[in-house]
Amino acid sequence: MDRRELLRNTGLAALLLGAAPLSRSLLRAADSPTKKVLMFTRSQGFEHSVVKRNGGKLSLAEQIVTDLGPKNGYEVVCEKDGRVFLSKDFPRFDAFLFETQGNISADTSLDGAPPIPAEGKKALLDAIAGGKGFAGCHCASDTYHSPGPGNENQDRSKVDPYIAMLGGEFIVHGSQQDSTMHIADPKFPGLKGLDDFKLKEEWYALKNFADDLHVILVQETKGMHDAMYQRPDYPATWARKHEKGRVFFTSMGHREEVWKNEIFQNLLMGGLAWALGNIDADVKPNLEKAAPKGTELPAKK
Repeated sequence: MDRRELLRNTGLAALLLGAAPLSRSLLRAADSPTKKVLMFTRSQGFEHSVVKRNGGKLSLAEQIVTDLGPKNGYEVVCEKDGRVFLSKDFPRFDAFLFETQGNISADTSLDGAPPIPAEGKKALLDAIAGGKGFAGCHCASDTYHSPGPGNENQDRSKVDPYIAMLGGEFIVHGSQQDSTMHIADPKFPGLKGLDDFKLKEEWYALKNFADDLHVILVQETKGMHDAMYQRPDYPATWARKHEKGRVFFTSMGHREEVWKNEIFQNLLMGGLAWALGNIDADVKPNLEKAAPKGTELPAKK
C-alpha cells in the first residue's frame, strides 16, 4: 500500500470512527438565530432522480437537506416555482441552495414548475452580491449557460452572470466511474479528519473558472476513462466571495448513494454553514496552486 492510499484509508477511518461529522453537530454559535435557506430544484431539460418528487413528497435531496437543518442552524423551504424570487418571502432567506438544470427561466420544464422571470434572476444575483449566501450542487453548474462553444473557455466578459457568480460551468460528463477527490483545503468546514477519498459519481467536466476560486477539492483525472477527462486535474469543489456574498459549489450530487454518503453530507453542510455566515473559513484564492493547469481543456480532435 503506497503512502497516498494509506492516507486515504486513515482519513476515512478517522471520519467514520473518530471525527465528529458536521451532519450531527450544530454549526452555529449557541446564541445565533436559526437562518432560512431556500432550496431550489427546477429542472428544464433533464430532471435528476435525487430532486424528482413522487406523490407530492419531497425528493431525496430535499428531504436530506431538510432533515439536516435543525442540527446545523437553518430551516429550509423547498421550491421549484421560479416566482418565489419575486415573492414577498424572498428577502427573508439568508441563503439559496441550488440543484437546478438548464435554462430555468424557460417557460417549460420537466417538473412543470413556473420559470424564474428575468427580474427574478436579477433579484437572486443582486441578493447574493448584497451579502446573501449561495450553495450549488452538481447541475447547479449546468444552469444558465454562457453563449459560445461548449468545449471552450469564454472571455470573462462573455460569461453568463449566473455562471460568473457560481465560479465555473458544466461542459459535459462521461460514464459514471470511481474517481479520486484530492483535498486542497483540509481545513474547510466539513473536511476535518478526512484525506483524499474515492467515490463513484457522474463527474462533471467544467470550464470558465473564476480567477478568485478558493479550491477545496480537486478532480484527479489520472486513470479516468472517457475523452472529457483527458486533461490536467481541475477544480471540483470551491468557495469564493461574490462581492459581499459567499458562494460554495461542489460538482458532486448526482447519485442517490452520494447524497446518502456522510462525506458528501458533511462537505455540503460545511459549505452551507460557511455560505450562511454561521462559520468562518479562509477562502483566499488558490487556483494556481491547487490546480495549476486546471483551466486547460482536452485537445480538440
